Amino acid sequence: MVAYYNIAGRKIGSHVLTMGVLGSTFAGAFLALSGGDKKAQQGPPVNAASKDEEKFIQDFIKSVEGGDSKAKH
Repeated sequence: MVAYYNIAGRKIGSHVLTMGVLGSTFAGAFLALSGGDKKAQQGPPVNAASKDEEKFIQDFIKSVEGGDSKAKH
């Protein structure tokens, strides 16, 4: 048997309400976990005193993240 609920003047079955709740829950979780653009996740800005220092910091970060094959041991 299906229980019917009166919502906005219409009879809605409990199975329809269940599918709506589960669908919106999974859709919300998917959207929340899908992430954003990769460019937006660059990290904090580098506050260097000179261009050479900034280049050194950027190269170090790249080598630590695996962007440079020479830095791997």
